[in-house]
Amino acid sequence: MEPINYQKEKENIQYFAQQARSFEAGELDRKDYKGISGKFGSYAQRGEGNMLRLRMPGGVMNLDKLGFVADMVERFDIDRLKLTTCQTLQLHNLSADETAYIMEAAMDHGIFTKGGGGDNPRNVMMSPLAGVLPGEYMDVRPWAMACGEYLLGRVDELHMPRKLKVAFSGGADNETHATFRDLGFVALPDGGFRVYCAGGLGPNPKLGVCVEEKAAPEDVLHYADAMIRVFTTHGNYTNRARSRTRYLQDTLGVEGLQQAFRQALEESRAAADLRIHPADMPIEKAADGTVSGARVIAQKQQGLYAVSYHPLGGNLPAGKPRQLHNLLADMEQAEIRIAPGGTIYIVNLTGKEAEQVLAATADGANTLFETSVSCIGASICQHGVRDSQGLLQAMLQAVQPENFADGVLPRVRISGCPSSCGCHQVGEIGFVGGVKIIDKVPHPAFTVMLGGDDHQGQETFGQNLGAMLEESIPAFMVELGKTIAAQNTTYAAWIGENRQQLLQLADKYIVK
Repeated sequence: MEPINYQKEKENIQYFAQQARSFEAGELDRKDYKGISGKFGSYAQRGEGNMLRLRMPGGVMNLDKLGFVADMVERFDIDRLKLTTCQTLQLHNLSADETAYIMEAAMDHGIFTKGGGGDNPRNVMMSPLAGVLPGEYMDVRPWAMACGEYLLGRVDELHMPRKLKVAFSGGADNETHATFRDLGFVALPDGGFRVYCAGGLGPNPKLGVCVEEKAAPEDVLHYADAMIRVFTTHGNYTNRARSRTRYLQDTLGVEGLQQAFRQALEESRAAADLRIHPADMPIEKAADGTVSGARVIAQKQQGLYAVSYHPLGGNLPAGKPRQLHNLLADMEQAEIRIAPGGTIYIVNLTGKEAEQVLAATADGANTLFETSVSCIGASICQHGVRDSQGLLQAMLQAVQPENFADGVLPRVRISGCPSSCGCHQVGEIGFVGGVKIIDKVPHPAFTVMLGGDDHQGQETFGQNLGAMLEESIPAFMVELGKTIAAQNTTYAAWIGENRQQLLQLADKYIVK
C-alpha cells in the first residue's frame, strides 16, 4: 500500500476550501457543492453551516485524537457533536474556513475526513469492544485497521456507483451489522472469517449473501478488492436509487452474485498479492481494584474493565472531549471506542480508574430506553423529512414522570427519513419519518416498525404497522410503558406472549 501523500492531500483541501467559500457566498448551488464536498467528508447543513465527519477507523479514538477533538471544539466554539451509526464523530455548525482548517489539522493526528461522504468507501467498522470482549472468537482490530487503511488509500482512484460500507465482527456480537453490510467479515470459532456481501438498510433492505464460509484473515484485502470489482462491474451507474450493492441481489440473483464474487476474487489474486500479516495489538496492564455496575463490562483481560456512556440521542456534550481527555491522560492504554448506536465505551481501565470514569459520565443514559438511537434529523440534515432528535426528546420527556423501571421500555431506533441512519428496520420498535395526508392536508408522521432484530443468527427486519402522527407517539410510548409496568415485568420478557396486545395498542394510534 502506498503511503499517504500529505502534501497532495493538503492541496486537495485547499481546493475544497475554495469551493466551500463559493457555496457560503452563494456563488455555488447546493447540488453542485454536495458533489464536491461529500468526498471530503463534509456536507452543507439545512440552513447555514457545514457538517464535518471525522473518520475513526473501527470507532477507535485514542488519547491523541480525543485531545485534538477537544482542541477544535474549544478553538471554534463548536456546540454540536454527533456520534454516528458508522462509528464516526460529526462536528456541526462550521463555517467554510473552519471546516477546511479542521480537515487539514486532523491529518497530523491520524484522522482523515476523505471519503467520509459521496460515492466512496466509508469508515471501516468493527465490534466496539474488539480485543476486550469475553467470548469473542478473534480480535479483529488488526484486520479492520488494515482494511480501513487500504480502502482510504483507494478513494482517489475509485469511481463506484455509490458508497461502500465494510464491517468486522469478532463473533460475539453483531453491533456493526456485519451480516448485512455491503461487505462484512464475521469471525469464526475455529479461526478465519465468514464473508457476507450486498446487504444493507435503507429503502428495500436486504440481509447479506454469504460468499465465503471460511476466509483466511490474511486475505481480507483481496475480499475488499473483489467487492469493489463486483460493484464497479455490475452496479447501477444510471439510477442512484438502485446504486447500492444490495440491488445486485435483484439483478444477479444470489447464485449469480456468489459466482461474480468468486470470479472477482480470482481476478484480484491474479492482479496483485494483497495478503497481509498485521501485528497483534496486545493489551497488558496491571489490575487495581474491582468495580461493578450496570455500565461496567469486565474485559477478558483479568482485572480490567470497560465503561459504557450513552449521551442522549448520541449528542456528545461539547465539554465532554476535554473532560475525558484530562481524565484519561494518566490512564495507561485507556481509549474510547465509538459504538454504532451512539454509545461510547472507555476501555482498558483498572477498577479504580473505572470508578472515576463512571462519575465523569453520569450525565448519560440510565435506562435501556434512554439509550435509544436517533439520526441527526431534519433540523440539520438536508435529506431529513422529520426531526428524529425532536421526537426522541419528546418521548423521553413524556416518559420521565412515569419513573418506569429499567427495561420496561425497549431501546427504539429513529430515522428521520427512509435512508435509515437510525437503523429503524432492526429496532425492536423503529420509527421512520414521513408525511401522512389527512383530508388532503400533510401532517408530520412516522411509520412504525415492530420486531426488528440485529443479533447474529436472528437477523430480522421489523414489520411495518403503518403511520402514527408525530404528536401522538409520546403518548403511545407512555401507554405501552404503563401496560408493561402494571405486570411488573420488562418489554423483553413481555413481548413474546403479548405481541398481539401490542399490535392492538399500536392500532389505536395508527392513522388509517
